[in-house]
Amino acid sequence: MSTVDLSAGPVRGRFHWAVADCLNVVRRDLTHYRRRPSYIAWQLGFPIISVLLYGYVFGGAMKPPGGEGGGSYLDFLMPGMFVMTMAFGFMNTATTVVSDASKGVIDRFRSMPMAPSAVVAGRGVTDLVVACAELTILVATALVMGWRSNGGFGATVGAFGLLLLLRFSLIWVGVWLGLLLPSPEAAGSLFAVAFPFTMISSIFVPPATMPGWLGTIAAWNPISSTGTAARDLFGYPMPGGTGWIEQHAGLMALLWPLAITAVFLPLAVRRFQNLSR
Repeated sequence: MSTVDLSAGPVRGRFHWAVADCLNVVRRDLTHYRRRPSYIAWQLGFPIISVLLYGYVFGGAMKPPGGEGGGSYLDFLMPGMFVMTMAFGFMNTATTVVSDASKGVIDRFRSMPMAPSAVVAGRGVTDLVVACAELTILVATALVMGWRSNGGFGATVGAFGLLLLLRFSLIWVGVWLGLLLPSPEAAGSLFAVAFPFTMISSIFVPPATMPGWLGTIAAWNPISSTGTAARDLFGYPMPGGTGWIEQHAGLMALLWPLAITAVFLPLAVRRFQNLSR
């Protein structure tokens, strides 16, 4: 007579319904994007405007790091713009989460027979899908402007993997902040934090060109590690990086997002659980 492992059933069942609930949340979030074309235009159009602004308006006056023989400034700029777009994404996450909370959507989810993890996980999957769309549009714009990756196929894929890993880690920062903020209007103030966070980095210029103390802060900025590692993989290494953090940018581009996720993912889950009590 065959036997049935009853002990594995409940665990398998909970996992199945957690995944199903997560996918339902993702479908709901993506449907809202389709019904709000102006929001899509802003979120996906902002990267294009940024690239055109910095690449054409300021690019002609900027010299590439390393002098005239260091390639074009566009080659240096584009990996940084990819990183900046991924970094700014946490504001969209926070705004969406706090908007759902203020409209009672999260309370409605709490009243439904669904896995508690589905709301947080669904938000993360949705934002990762949107991040892929943003990168695709940004890369297409860069190609039209004349940018090309000089790295091989594997290195180029690895660079985009690091960019998405950074975005994945910052999703949980956005979810946690969205569950803390009182209103969508308050989420708008996050730009005051995000702007210097991205400017004091290696996105636009190497930290070696900054005053010593500021260059140190910029070099230890997590998005600088991702930017430097992405430039290396794209075939445009950044000169002048003599500090340990810059010499090990590839390693830190992995460790920084893992550390951010390890801190803020539990905080986001705990915050959501506290709201559910």
